[in-house]
Amino acid sequence: MVEHDCLTDLQACRKARLARDPRFDGQFFIGVLTTKIYCRPICPAVSPKEQNVRYFDTALQAANAGLRPCLRCRPDSAPQSYAWKGTQTTLERAKALIDSGAITGQGGQSIEDLATRLGISSRYLRKLFQDKLGTSVKSYAQYQQLMLAKQLLHQTKLTITQVAFAAGFNSIRRFNEVFQQTLQLTPSHLRKTANIDTKAEQAEVKGRVALKLQLSYRPPLRWPEQHHFYQVRAVQKMEWLEDEFSYGRSFSINEVSGYFNARLDSAANLFNVEIVLADNSALPQLGLIINEIRRVLDLNANIAQIDKALLELNPISSLMREGLRLPGVWSAFEAGCRAVLGQQVSIVQASKLLNQLVLAYGEERIIGDRRVKLFPTPEIIASAELSELKMPNARKKALNALAQFVSENPDADLNDWLSIKGIGPWTVAYAKMRGQSDPDVLLCGDLVVKKRILALYAEHGLNNDNYTDITDSLAKQIAPWGSYLTFQLWNL
Repeated sequence: MVEHDCLTDLQACRKARLARDPRFDGQFFIGVLTTKIYCRPICPAVSPKEQNVRYFDTALQAANAGLRPCLRCRPDSAPQSYAWKGTQTTLERAKALIDSGAITGQGGQSIEDLATRLGISSRYLRKLFQDKLGTSVKSYAQYQQLMLAKQLLHQTKLTITQVAFAAGFNSIRRFNEVFQQTLQLTPSHLRKTANIDTKAEQAEVKGRVALKLQLSYRPPLRWPEQHHFYQVRAVQKMEWLEDEFSYGRSFSINEVSGYFNARLDSAANLFNVEIVLADNSALPQLGLIINEIRRVLDLNANIAQIDKALLELNPISSLMREGLRLPGVWSAFEAGCRAVLGQQVSIVQASKLLNQLVLAYGEERIIGDRRVKLFPTPEIIASAELSELKMPNARKKALNALAQFVSENPDADLNDWLSIKGIGPWTVAYAKMRGQSDPDVLLCGDLVVKKRILALYAEHGLNNDNYTDITDSLAKQIAPWGSYLTFQLWNL
């Protein structure tokens, strides 16, 4: 009998792979023992016999079992497993930092430094990865690099050297060596199979780097509401929605800047994404940028599981909309500023204030063929007079104080913001939900949320005398998906 490294029900895995069900894409991988490859559940190849199949929770487990990735379904393109899969919070924080390149490339931290940053010992960090993921910290980081490189080789015109540095390798020789050892083929061979015209115009043009990728998600996706949410809060030149299927915005991260355009292809369950970077020096940040785009669009959510939990909530389930996701913003600081500007005013007025803030203090840059505005840095807002903003001085001072705190403490926990005068629990919770995509934020103190919960309970003849008791009960029932309940209530 074949053993399986998969916590998902094996019968469910079998049914999902035979049906090529996209709702399971990225949640498990299929190892085919006869061909020595591993695939996504949606692989178009002829389904192998069950006795020749082994299931894995992660692509890394399949690779460690001596299997190579399928060149047809490309496991590197699968939606990532949702970050709150049930493992420990510390492990998820460590994975997020590693995925962002914390221990790879030039200037990467040591494992000991990463452990210190997490507030644990390096020994415990290593044990955590071995116990939960069956691999070492270094192997996990290296495999993430290779999956990014494989995606770039398949989908972009970046040269192999550019791909190597974008994936966090310091030398092309080391890149080739690790790639062949782990994936059992060379980067040049993979590039040939990808049908990329390397003689075509190179990606670096006019002092910028442009590339196109496909970012998958698990259905369902309710895009019209998400698109509308972005649209009514959009900032001119910083965000743009060119039609009903697209969303784009500028960004700045680790002192590099660029913009992205994302266009929905609902038939294929993916977004076609164009990323334009200011110059070649931004390439080492590419993996982090891609991860952030996925987070902003909430492409990693296991939305079917979330919807199932929402459907069990009475009386809210009667009005629930399937596939509703969390529309994120680029940073927690930006989300915090949006929250401060939105205090005690309408969405229209908050959007007006936000546009004024970015117009007055955001840097304007020409990147590629587009003139964009970047969201103002904490350093700029900390010393800004904010005279352009027609709002109480107390809120202006809160904005200055928040920016000053973030500029001095960029890695501080968002709960530390509560020490800032004028910053309360609602602002912190909003910043967690939209700036960090925390999945479990039920904004009980939000006026719209409160009105809609009480109205629903009254409509169904349920006791609504004690709002705190109601929300405490709802938060426990819906955990860890409180943020999705918040957005459901906002969209009623």
